[in-house]
Amino acid sequence: MAPGSLINACVPSTFAPTVFGAEILTVSASLVTNYSLDIPEGYRFTAPPLKVERARFCNVTVAYTHPGYDDEIYVEAWLPIDNWNGRFQAVGGGGWAAGRIDLSYMSLAGAMQDGYASITTDGGLGSASDPLPWALTSPGNIDWFLLEDFASKSLNDEAIIGKSLVESFYGQPPKYSYFNGCSQGGRQGFMLAQRFPKAYDGISAGAPAIYWSDVMLNSFWPEQVMRMMKEYPHWCELDAITAAAVSKCDGLDGVVDGIIANVDECRKLFSPFDLVGTTIACDDTTKNITKAAAKVAKAAWVGIVSSTGEHLWHGINPGSDLTCHSPNTKIPNCVAATDCSNGNCTMEHSNPLGWYWLTLFIAKDPDFDLSNITLDEFSSFLHASRQQYGSIIDTQDPDLSEFKKAGGKMVSFHGLADIIVPPKGTEQYYQEVSKNVDNVGEFFRYFESPGLGHCLGGPGQPDSLFAQLQAWVEDGIAPDSSPVSFSNSKGETQNRIICPWPRKAQYDSSCGNAAKAKCWSCVAQVTPESNIQQEEL
Repeated sequence: MAPGSLINACVPSTFAPTVFGAEILTVSASLVTNYSLDIPEGYRFTAPPLKVERARFCNVTVAYTHPGYDDEIYVEAWLPIDNWNGRFQAVGGGGWAAGRIDLSYMSLAGAMQDGYASITTDGGLGSASDPLPWALTSPGNIDWFLLEDFASKSLNDEAIIGKSLVESFYGQPPKYSYFNGCSQGGRQGFMLAQRFPKAYDGISAGAPAIYWSDVMLNSFWPEQVMRMMKEYPHWCELDAITAAAVSKCDGLDGVVDGIIANVDECRKLFSPFDLVGTTIACDDTTKNITKAAAKVAKAAWVGIVSSTGEHLWHGINPGSDLTCHSPNTKIPNCVAATDCSNGNCTMEHSNPLGWYWLTLFIAKDPDFDLSNITLDEFSSFLHASRQQYGSIIDTQDPDLSEFKKAGGKMVSFHGLADIIVPPKGTEQYYQEVSKNVDNVGEFFRYFESPGLGHCLGGPGQPDSLFAQLQAWVEDGIAPDSSPVSFSNSKGETQNRIICPWPRKAQYDSSCGNAAKAKCWSCVAQVTPESNIQQEEL
């Protein structure tokens, strides 16, 4: 359809979406012109940065409800006027938001500029940036309907509505449909593959917050350890431990570049307790690294451990930022934040994800005091979290046979320096899928990116992976590696590759230049059994 005809079609009467089990409340449509936006590196996760300049699109917003739920959900679609490529792309949310947040709009605008009809949903949560306004209908009582909307229901609705809007506007359905998200958006992508396998042809799901019940409590775990010790290390100590781990383990892949690539080997070689008593520079003075700081770092790396020593969930990797003082920390939800501004360090709420989950969804009381929880109580909270919410939001079903049967393709990535969602969880999920579905690599590939933080920040942004997903869906070309590049401390560009797990990138020293991607190849690696021991806390 010609641009002039599309402009005339950008009116509410053009659109009449229907969703079984839902009632459409309102449909609005407005023409947007001269829209411009600079999208920085990383903010589209698996697609490159770009500039949107003087774009024209039809903004269609649909409000609907599920009768009996007392909910109101908004989906917003941006339909390009001049350059539609025949495809549809939904973008995910982040944190406690299903979508329609700044990060979502970056992806929405980028997809629209690339020619996709794009869409995002608020999942019924409106403009809430955290669950305080909606989690409880009253103290002790969860709003199960909104939680279901957020966890899964709104995601399939979004796909149905979005495809309907595309067909109404362009006169034909999309040739291919895609989903792109990270963190919460990554969890959403996995949920779609698990429960709505025909919704999308291709799914890109980075740093997915699957195993939600575990991830939420694990994000609070270092804070819990500090509260049990009643000792709160200075951020300088924790940053010094992280720097020492990088220094010790950097060269394990044959290249010294400030990145830990072999995190499993690093866990064996480096102990933060070896640094206890070491003098470090800190805020125009000096400090000694304390045993308390070593315990906090170790707890963050190991993950949740019971009072009997049982390992309950994965930790983050050595080399990940424990505090919010690194310039690579783009999403500042630290796992071990302390306030040392008055000389004596005190506790700060490190990561609001765990705090909200514990108070609102486990205790079901926003005023619940987290300061004196015992280790046994914390383990009981983890058990309750899994028991009550596993089937709703954990998103850990490894049976992707229906997604495979539908012809779907999925790529996932995880930064090995992620400070929020432990990469070992995604690795575990991939292994579980491999046990349940034959030839998993035919439809699902998972890439680990050394040095990359949570979704973005630091080296290793896989910004070619979405284009590779599209080539896999449409041309049958599966991604055997993906290029990444970054600047080292000298400002020199380093070109590398990341590999589908369980393969890893290996440098060929005979090639002579680690900055060239051609000097790296994907090789098989031994996948070690988890045998993590935790020092007494």
